[in-house]
Amino acid sequence: MILIFTTLNKKENAEKIGTELLKERIVACYNLYPVESAYWWKGKITQEKEILTIFKTRKENFEKVEDYLKKHSGYETPEVVAIEASKFSKPYLDWIRAETGI
Repeated sequence: MILIFTTLNKKENAEKIGTELLKERIVACYNLYPVESAYWWKGKITQEKEILTIFKTRKENFEKVEDYLKKHSGYETPEVVAIEASKFSKPYLDWIRAETGI
């Protein structure tokens, strides 16, 4: 099981992407958090409001999420970071497996 983190430019975009990944059963769920980001981009520091999106899925679905975000995030270089979960409650892990186990 992994958690995939990305930032997106608008809540509506994050909801659309999350819903599409849910419909395809690539992810079991997602969470949205408003954040303020600052980062280097093309030689200067950029600051903007973004939506941090966290997807919960199987490790083998990373590339599917990454490919989708590359096509639909609206960013030239989208953030796609996965963290492998070391511990989960068994019922929650079973639920994620069931929801993404087509």
